Amino acid sequence: MGRVAFWLVLVLGLLLANIAAWWWRERGGASPPPAAVTSQADARQEPLGDRADSPSAAVATLRPPGDPGAPRAGAPPSAASPLLMPVQGIDVATVADTFQDERDGGGRVHEAIDIMAPAGTPVLAVADGTIEKLFTSDRGGLTIYQFEPTGTFSYYYAHLQAYAPGLAEGMQVRRGQQLGTVGSSGNADPAAPHLHFAVFRLTPEREWWTGEPVNPWPLLQGGR
Repeated sequence: MGRVAFWLVLVLGLLLANIAAWWWRERGGASPPPAAVTSQADARQEPLGDRADSPSAAVATLRPPGDPGAPRAGAPPSAASPLLMPVQGIDVATVADTFQDERDGGGRVHEAIDIMAPAGTPVLAVADGTIEKLFTSDRGGLTIYQFEPTGTFSYYYAHLQAYAPGLAEGMQVRRGQQLGTVGSSGNADPAAPHLHFAVFRLTPEREWWTGEPVNPWPLLQGGR
């Protein structure tokens, strides 16, 4: 009788152990999938300061959400490079990288490059694309916004003296086509005419006045 009781207890113990293991796997052993974990950074957007080319001082641009795998501002995007020198007759080797220079006494960053040239020098399209907006602002003066064919990047030309004859919004332009002439409109020094040239990575809405600044200097270096 004692031996039978021993085997009954042993079998019952094994059965209970198996049931407990099954219950743990079904109820407590599974960990939540990685997709269920969301960091605060994934949903955060960092506002930028007003740009010289903004249609209104009340309009702020937004950087994309923080993402270690996303391109950084200033990183050369392959879809936008290489770019043609936008001022006719200027050697790219003579152009300084002023993308990170401070403006307004350190209140904002340039986020563009200045290409010095005599007033009236032809300004050329850096790539194929579409004239998205012809705009006049207090800072940028006479300006052009050109979208490249994929709608990923915008090219910004500012402080122009004049537009090329017949230039209009919606017009398709080719790399090297004249868009206007160098000047000192807006807040540029009349004694130092130049082209203020910038590149922006557009937001999904593709609004001409918003985008993430990209340093154009290395892109022009690739277009030698």
